[in-house]
Amino acid sequence: MTSSGGVRVVRSALGLGLWTALSRVLGFVREILMAVCFGTTLIKSAFDVAFRLPNLLRSLFGEGALSAALVPVFTETMEKEGAPAVNRLVGHVAAMLAVVLGVLTVLGVAAVSMAIPVVDPDGKAAAVLPLLRILLPYMFFICMVAMCAAVLNSLHRFVLPAMGPIIQNVMGIAALAVAAVWLLGRPEIGIRLVSWATVAAGAVQLVVLGVNLRRNGVHPQFALDWTDARVRRMLVLMGPAAVGACVYQVNVMVSGFLALWAGAWAPAALTYAERLVYLPLGVIATAMGTVLLPTFSRQAARSDPAAIRTTFAESLRSVMLVMTPAAVGLAVLAGPIVNLVFVWKGGRFQEESAVYTARALAFYAPGLVAFSLAKLLVPAFYAMQDMRTPIRSGLWAMGANLLMNVIFILTWPEGYQHAGLATATVLASLLNAAQLAVALQRRLGSPGWRAIGGAVARMALASAVMGLVAYGVNAFLMSLPALAAVSVKARQVAALGFALGLGALTYAAAVRILCPADFAHVRFAICSRRCGASVEGAV
Repeated sequence: MTSSGGVRVVRSALGLGLWTALSRVLGFVREILMAVCFGTTLIKSAFDVAFRLPNLLRSLFGEGALSAALVPVFTETMEKEGAPAVNRLVGHVAAMLAVVLGVLTVLGVAAVSMAIPVVDPDGKAAAVLPLLRILLPYMFFICMVAMCAAVLNSLHRFVLPAMGPIIQNVMGIAALAVAAVWLLGRPEIGIRLVSWATVAAGAVQLVVLGVNLRRNGVHPQFALDWTDARVRRMLVLMGPAAVGACVYQVNVMVSGFLALWAGAWAPAALTYAERLVYLPLGVIATAMGTVLLPTFSRQAARSDPAAIRTTFAESLRSVMLVMTPAAVGLAVLAGPIVNLVFVWKGGRFQEESAVYTARALAFYAPGLVAFSLAKLLVPAFYAMQDMRTPIRSGLWAMGANLLMNVIFILTWPEGYQHAGLATATVLASLLNAAQLAVALQRRLGSPGWRAIGGAVARMALASAVMGLVAYGVNAFLMSLPALAAVSVKARQVAALGFALGLGALTYAAAVRILCPADFAHVRFAICSRRCGASVEGAV
């Protein structure tokens, strides 16, 4: 039976997903311009590798670890002590974070500046380090943004934090438009312009979210008070999460350097494929995970494990209803999708780049299921202030990922080694999700794995039928002599549009027959939202 809490979570995630979808669409525009301007050249790969270090520190001090530690402590403080204590908590955390991040940024820029003169000027490191020096300050701004977003999410204000990436993408698009119009023949200058725009976008996001914190009644009392018991508890919670995030991001960085070893084009091809995978992941699974953390936190504060189990089970089935066909669709239509999105006349992303990116996408796509499962499982542990279980599971998974990365890069054939790295990521994510699922059952009891597994199997069957239909329709329409007279891009749009549309109708019909309860649950959440339910009022 569907619970009202489960419907509210799905409804809130759908609302947040709309804003996330807008961000992802703008992100696609940005990536298309990146493809036009830089293709899969060494310059683009250098940017992707350089951007991984700020992302490492962002995960260490920002989104993952900080949100996981701050949201439960903030929620508990608000419930038990009220607004004055909350203002002190936020002020103390902000001051502490600003000092640590400021010192790390200055030291990082200084270290990179000293390294640039001593590296081989013709080597790959010489392409990476100047961009890294520009991008390091982004870490300061985006981690402070993550803190503001965590506070707003704790207040069930999900839309404002979701608008931050929109700012990021709009400023990136503006920089790339300049690069495409005036700097297309000077890609080394264009990529630096994009790097500076990334840093500036982080600063703008911080200003916007900081102002909105005050509008929502949070008035931080800034002070470096290391004796605050709430701050100490948050640091204790943050420590294991930070270690896990650090291990994960170090693994990602190693994967990036291994990809660079496979070929100058490989990191760029993997990044383009990741952007396509992250569209459905961000719109649905990430949005659901964002809504679930404060929801689980309230349920945990009320000592209600049954509510956590029910909310998790309903949320998982709703997410799998979308992620399963998305994974199949991206895998079977990888080539047509990549060609439609990234290959443009006059751009640097052409046939060879499309082949490499499509290979990576086909191997990444099945990971949507594993990535989504982990994004729903982890908030349940964080809400119970159990940081160790996700970290322990993550350590095993990342160790397996690193081992598989090395094995696959050495054993897979040339031109497919980067696809091996994508496969390693998917398999490691499956291992992580399986470990978390077992741990959740030991902690709270079974959320109904047999029923969930049966539902997902039926969704997979419906998705397989959808995949066959979509692949066949696209191939048939692309081969029609009647469409030969139209432009290549128009033919691609028509063929892929009809294929996806007919595939979606096929899936909807199949899943309505095979999974009527899950179909009705999501439909009811959508209809409830259309009737005026508020995202901000989610429980």
